Amino acid sequence: MSRFYQKAIERLDRLDPMQAGTLLRGLAADNDLLAMVLESMTDGIIVLDEAHGIRLINKAAERLLPFAADELTGRAVWQVIGDEQVAAFLHDTLIGSDRVLDGEFTLEGAHAATLEITIVPLVRERRIEGSLVHVEDITERRAEAARLRRAEHLASMTTLAAGVAHEIRNPLTSMSIHLQLIQRALRGRQTAPAEIDESLHTMTEEIRRLNKIVVDFLFAVRPMNSELREGDINDVLRPLLAFLRPELSASGIEVVEKLAARLPPAQIDERLLREALLNIVKNAQEAMAAGGTLTVGTVLEGERVCITVRDTGTGIPDDITDKIFEPYFTTREFGSGLGLTLTYKIIREHAGDIEVSSKPGAGTTFRVRIPVSPRARRMLEYRAVAG
Repeated sequence: MSRFYQKAIERLDRLDPMQAGTLLRGLAADNDLLAMVLESMTDGIIVLDEAHGIRLINKAAERLLPFAADELTGRAVWQVIGDEQVAAFLHDTLIGSDRVLDGEFTLEGAHAATLEITIVPLVRERRIEGSLVHVEDITERRAEAARLRRAEHLASMTTLAAGVAHEIRNPLTSMSIHLQLIQRALRGRQTAPAEIDESLHTMTEEIRRLNKIVVDFLFAVRPMNSELREGDINDVLRPLLAFLRPELSASGIEVVEKLAARLPPAQIDERLLREALLNIVKNAQEAMAAGGTLTVGTVLEGERVCITVRDTGTGIPDDITDKIFEPYFTTREFGSGLGLTLTYKIIREHAGDIEVSSKPGAGTTFRVRIPVSPRARRMLEYRAVAG
């Protein structure tokens, strides 16, 4: 409260009705301004009393936090929070000795989000009269940091790519030619030991596999020649899922399609986008070796089309979730570790982004967001204004 209002209240008994009315109107105007500021904030604000009950809460906090009760007053704040981790953090911090603390939490649900929660004491005249809880949605900040790390990894590899790849491919080509000459010479003989044929065949297959790794590596670091055209993302997904459904069904995997009825067009290269989505689905298939459910959906989120691929597989440990898009990172015994790197690069080529959320034993969800075409964006803006 300002000094003016404090002094005016101290003299309240000496004010005439007109002066008292002016004072009340001023207080009401300031209160309305404070309420407007709080409700306009994108960060969540919760003011707690000394018993840790909610005295004041803005709409952003109600939107960001998972409240488990309709009535938020009359109980300690951790008793009305639906997420166990967030509730435990609030409880331990507020009743403990550490009064200033940050906590970071990833909330699952229809819209997964990463929140940073800060608790500071409310102090007046050197006396603590409650607490202030600040809630910030840092999902995009964390995603951007992960994107920058992946971009840095790709950039550091680009310089090495051409020289290393060509140095490897040259001897591979020479070895392949000489193996063919040996096989041709052996075919001219009447008899050839079976073990020699088997060894030569193994060597040929290994050379072919190494050559594919080199080709994938070059594809991962070289600029892409994408041809973006206006198209419907559902028209890429439907035939891809129809093609994969028999194979997935044979593996005990049920495919559930939740594609939006209508989507605005996006600027896409159908061939590259199909390859990116195929890599994601194949990873989901490998994560569900014992069968499960694969749910593929699309939805319009603002000016971007969001593609969701969710499996019920083994999940990804927290400590490697941020590494899965890095080149040559793989948890499988076989594979180049470039599949998701290529996927990431293709999505970025579409000016989109990709993120993953996962819990070990509870499955994995990939979300790919691709902006709609400029023409479609203008139509969406027009409808928003007209509506």
